[in-house]
Amino acid sequence: SYQIDLAPGIRPGVGILLNLTPDHLDRHGTMDNYAAVKERLVAASDLAVIGMDDNYSAAIASFLEAKGRKLIRISNSGKLDDGVFVQDGRLVEARKRSVSTVIDLRNAGSLRGDHNAQNAAAAYLACRAMGLDDRQIQAGFDSFPGLAHRMEQVGRAGKVLYVNDSKATNADAAAMALSSFARIYWIAGGLAKEGGIGSLSRFFPRIAKAYLIGEAAPAFAAEIGGRLAFEISGTLEAAVRHAHEDARSDPADEAVVLLSPACASFDQFKNFEKRGDAFRDSVLALEGIGPVRAA
Repeated sequence: SYQIDLAPGIRPGVGILLNLTPDHLDRHGTMDNYAAVKERLVAASDLAVIGMDDNYSAAIASFLEAKGRKLIRISNSGKLDDGVFVQDGRLVEARKRSVSTVIDLRNAGSLRGDHNAQNAAAAYLACRAMGLDDRQIQAGFDSFPGLAHRMEQVGRAGKVLYVNDSKATNADAAAMALSSFARIYWIAGGLAKEGGIGSLSRFFPRIAKAYLIGEAAPAFAAEIGGRLAFEISGTLEAAVRHAHEDARSDPADEAVVLLSPACASFDQFKNFEKRGDAFRDSVLALEGIGPVRAA
């Protein structure tokens, strides 16, 4: 939203709105104001690609459609009568009376999680708008290495996978990563945002232990209470070391040491990128870390 504010004259060929959840309210004041800024981007686009999995985005799609704007809906949580949706690890396109599978994501290891399937649906439509065919787009997904700091798989030690999701600076973003793995050693904390981590309690059964860092650690510890094993590690380096030691003895088929902080980074790091880099460096310094391969 900051970049949209700085570029009021931008007119994208393809404008993509994936979802809207509370964030940046210190700048925009209300969710309605925040949504209005996001709407401005897709409203100015030749083609709008809009997620249908939250009420704000769905309302924007209906508004633009009523104005006669060209748009395609996407969803990772349900079928659409007209648009692209995710079903059993595949992208399915519904058009008028025809429904067809267009992309298979099951072998795209860097795109784990429902949110990445939604990202893939948007990317598919953007690529197609630029003239690529399904075969070319499928090849791109199959070879995609992932993005730094966004569920980035940085290493593996036996059955333990190490994932850098430093970009998850609020609870809604962290939920995406927590929903993607079954056995998690979770590194969380930093500079807290409004709302805390109470909304993440539904994922606690997946979390073997939490390692709390930064300014938010005491508040997060209070929110967790007795519902989840945790320690206040203080620093990211200590959290990585302790999570590594604990995860190595986990009997699960795959244990995941996950940095998904649900916080801003500014208490200990310049930005989320520096925090993610520090996590990656700490992981790669551990004994026995090798490249990521399929579990």
